[in-house]
Amino acid sequence: MKALITGGAGFVGSHVAERLLARGDKVAVIDNLSTGRLQNLEANENLHVVEASIADSDAVNRLFEAFSPDLVVHAAASYKDPEDWSGDAETNVLGTANVVRAAKDNGTQRVIYFQTALCYGLVPLEQPITLEHPILPAGSSYSISKTAAEQYIELSGIDYVTLRLANAYGPRNLSGPLPTFYQRLTSGKPCFVMDTRRDFIFIDDLVDCVMHMVDGAGHGAYHVASGSDYSIKELYDATVAALQLNDLKDVEVRERHPDDAYTILLDPSRVQNEFGWRVSTALEDGVAKAIKWYREHGVEQSFTHLKLPSDN
Repeated sequence: MKALITGGAGFVGSHVAERLLARGDKVAVIDNLSTGRLQNLEANENLHVVEASIADSDAVNRLFEAFSPDLVVHAAASYKDPEDWSGDAETNVLGTANVVRAAKDNGTQRVIYFQTALCYGLVPLEQPITLEHPILPAGSSYSISKTAAEQYIELSGIDYVTLRLANAYGPRNLSGPLPTFYQRLTSGKPCFVMDTRRDFIFIDDLVDCVMHMVDGAGHGAYHVASGSDYSIKELYDATVAALQLNDLKDVEVRERHPDDAYTILLDPSRVQNEFGWRVSTALEDGVAKAIKWYREHGVEQSFTHLKLPSDN
């Protein structure tokens, strides 16, 4: 198989690339390295890397014409600055339109897309969230642009799968609370946690699920999630345990803001029923693996696509 991975030097994309290369597939990666790292990709004779933005239609078209992929794994996304509306639209919307158009023109058979659970809104109307929940992405630039991208993929007529994700974490992840906790705890800065709960899914479990779709299974929208949640304090405690910081004071727990959902739970029954897939990595084990990677590679900067409350 020949797979083109957009954002293939990033967190999710690089892990999918690694899995495909390990079984002998040919992989092309396009990444502008805004948040991705070339170090995430080991040299391989079956790997071709292009440093470019998917918003550059000429670069996208040249890559499709040269590589002729059977499959696109669309992991590229702008997310590191919640105020960068134009950047989000350029990469997530225009970039996706470029990718889908090139896929159609070059006979690519399937697109696998990674969508945010924020497509259901900052405060979902039901818990757990089913696939019948209305799409309400207006709470952030990231979710608006990611949802527009999903709709362009649906419009294209290409066979597609869109995976609406729980909070993925693990080695190479530079967004969300875990790398932020690591960065602050290892530099002696204070931390706090919000009184909220979230579903966390380890990257290896996510890629296990993706591989079903890579090999042609499924169509349309799926929730990739465990169906259960953890408090943010539990994630913090697992980070402290992995770092072996035994003498810390209890962390401050702050009340969530009125526009912050207490929990966001996705109903994963469709993916579980169709593929028999389940999350298998305990939070403590996954966090320990992520911390090991952070120790070896460092966390120079972490990102979030949502506005954060002040930590002063």
